[in-house]
Amino acid sequence: MARESGQFQNAFKACLSPFFRGLWRIKATGLENVPTDGPAILAPNHISVIDSFFLPMVLKRRITYVGKAEYMDDWKTRRLFPALGMIPIDRSGGDASQRALDTAARLLDAGELFGIYPEGTRARDGLLHKGHTGAARLAVRTGAPILPVGILGTRAIQPPDTPMPKPFRPAEIRIGKPIHAPASGDDVSHMVYRQLTDELMYEIRGLTGQDYVDTYATKGATQVVETLETTASPEMPPRRSSADVLSAAV
Repeated sequence: MARESGQFQNAFKACLSPFFRGLWRIKATGLENVPTDGPAILAPNHISVIDSFFLPMVLKRRITYVGKAEYMDDWKTRRLFPALGMIPIDRSGGDASQRALDTAARLLDAGELFGIYPEGTRARDGLLHKGHTGAARLAVRTGAPILPVGILGTRAIQPPDTPMPKPFRPAEIRIGKPIHAPASGDDVSHMVYRQLTDELMYEIRGLTGQDYVDTYATKGATQVVETLETTASPEMPPRRSSADVLSAAV
C-alpha cells in the first residue's frame, strides 16, 4: 500500500536522535519484545506531549501513531505531524474515528508498527486512566499483538501547558511482552474488547508503577507529582490472560 503518513520519520530520527540523546538521558528496556518485522500495536501511557517523539526515537522500525485532529488546525503542525507518522483522529467519535482505525488496520495488514494511546489523551494528573478499546479492536481485527509500553520521566521534562521541554532530565521507555488476541469470529462483544483493554492497562501499570483510576482521562484533571516508584493500586482490575478474556465471552 502507498504510505499515507510518516514519509520523513526515518530522516527526522537520523538527524535529531543525537540531539535528543544529548539533551535527555533516554533509557529503553524491552526492545527485544518489538518484532523485527510484521505488525504490532504499541500502546503506551500518555503523560506528556513529548511522548510521541521519545518512543519513535528508541525504535529501529518506523511507527505510525494516531493523534488528535486538532493538530491539523494549527499551521505549525498541520504538515509536520503527519509527515512524522501521525494519523489524525476525531476524538468525538463517529465516522472520522472509524476512518482513522481503518487506516490503522491497513497499516497493520501491511506488516507495519502502529502506536495508539489507550487513554485517548494525555493524563494531565499523572495517573493511569481507564483505557479505550481501540487497541483491542485492532488486535482482534488484524491479529497483531499488542505491546504494552510504559513511559516514565517525560512529564517532568514537559509538564502540561509548558511550551518547551526541559533539558538534561532522564526518561525511560519500558516495552512489555506482547498480548495476543486469539482468533475469533465476526461476532465479538464489547465485553471482549473491554476485558482485553483492562488486561493491557494492568500491564502498563506494572511497567510504570502509576496509580490507576477507573475513569477516562480528561483535560480538567488535577495535576499531581509524577513518581518513578511503584505504588499500590486497589482499583486496578484483576489480571486476565487473553485466553481467559475470550473464553469468558463464549
